[in-house]
Amino acid sequence: MNPFFIDTHCHINEPEFSEDLDQVVARARESGVGLMLLPSVNTESPASIIDVCNRWPDCTRPMIGLHPEDLSQDFHAQLDVLKSMLDQDRAGRRSFVAVGEIGIDLHWDRSRLDDQIEAFRTQLEWALEYDLPVSVHCRDAHDVMVSVMEPYLNTGLKGVFHCFSGNAQQAMQLLEHGEFMLGIGGVLTYRKSPLPEALADVPRNRVVLETDCPYLPPVPHRGQRNEPSYLALTAQFLANVWGIGLEELSEITTANARHLFNL
Repeated sequence: MNPFFIDTHCHINEPEFSEDLDQVVARARESGVGLMLLPSVNTESPASIIDVCNRWPDCTRPMIGLHPEDLSQDFHAQLDVLKSMLDQDRAGRRSFVAVGEIGIDLHWDRSRLDDQIEAFRTQLEWALEYDLPVSVHCRDAHDVMVSVMEPYLNTGLKGVFHCFSGNAQQAMQLLEHGEFMLGIGGVLTYRKSPLPEALADVPRNRVVLETDCPYLPPVPHRGQRNEPSYLALTAQFLANVWGIGLEELSEITTANARHLFNL
């Protein structure tokens, strides 16, 4: 049986794929990627995400959310637009599989931390209201994010800590949120990555795979555009870390993703 993978976080609706998206999707399928989940980052991205999902309804699913780096000065209006979309969706086809990509990013700008926290909390409440998982983005903000999410322990909130790239201590701290998983991508394959050691003892039912394409391609594609077909490289690397076969790895991570996102 050929491995079946789920890319739980890919931006194939972005302009980087406008010239060859048909080929990108075909290569994904050929590599074993049978489902791709597309996160939203602002009020404009749901339209392109839904367009992609309408073109490939059998292998794509949409998310909806406001990325911390995409907050406008009037971010409350952005949130109102997205919440209206979510409300309409929940009353109809129930197509959005998660609230995301949301979170906190202090890499470039720390001046709007309070706004980021407010937007993050608002969207966490959406997830609780509609019993949806969240896809959480965290960059240079681990301690802040842990503090913001502490009140949500034991509330039923669930989701994935997207693009996790931390150490073993941080992994275990995040996994105290019992309904959450770690999203693992190409960073796992990087020479100085702490992930191989961090993931060695992580429970296998707490990990899902992702590419975050077009960003963070795995070795040997660093410096190139990432795409869903490269997920197989990350999967093989993780299988080696865990000392299991690729087929078993695909079964584990696919079951985890199906459970988390109700696929």
